[in-house]
Amino acid sequence: MSLSGRVALITGASQGIGRACALRLAASGATVAVAARNLEKLTELVQQIEASGGKAFAFPVDVTDEEQVKATFKSALAQLGKIDILINNAGITRDQLVMRMKRADWDSVLNTNLTSAYLCIQQVIGSMLKQRWGRIINITSVFGQTGQAGQANYAASKAGLIGLTMAIAREVGSRNITCNGVAPGFIVTAMTSGFSDEFKQNAVNMIPLGRVGTPEDVANAVAFLASDEASYITGHVLNVNGGMLMG
Repeated sequence: MSLSGRVALITGASQGIGRACALRLAASGATVAVAARNLEKLTELVQQIEASGGKAFAFPVDVTDEEQVKATFKSALAQLGKIDILINNAGITRDQLVMRMKRADWDSVLNTNLTSAYLCIQQVIGSMLKQRWGRIINITSVFGQTGQAGQANYAASKAGLIGLTMAIAREVGSRNITCNGVAPGFIVTAMTSGFSDEFKQNAVNMIPLGRVGTPEDVANAVAFLASDEASYITGHVLNVNGGMLMG
């Protein structure tokens, strides 16, 4: 699954799943543009990729700021010439029961997890249409498929990403652009590190494979969907959950 000659931009790339995606795509030959708010972590990631013989560039950005998104993509296109692959991975949680959830926490999660994907897609779609090739991959979640108590904002944002994925797939499929989702289950990341041991054990008990996932498990799925081998797959959500949700 060579990605040689391809250019990929990954949001939320400073840690967790986004970081693993950057490393995996770079290892497959892609030039990667890594985007997130934390420039220090992005710089470290770029250095690691370059030390392994890959090509990477850091673009600090707050994906909830439309003007920053526009400026970042303009800069990336000018510097790299194109963006073949877009990975919308940026995401946050602000958990609370809906009766106590503050509007600000609802808005921040929807803006980061869902609206940012729409903004980023808008910035790459024109060039993808012109070159008649593109891969858009949205990182959603098993909780966007099942819901989760205390995560109405998060579940809604991730369910929205699934709808967005299918709509974009229908809009641009005739131009050889695919749009797919990857829905991780329980993955060991900074986002899940705050969960209690009891919660983690209960999660493992619900997973037929008997283990939690790693960011690399998700990155491998992303690399496949970004490749030519996945050229006839679009509008699909690939579950990476160890069997936690089937069907």
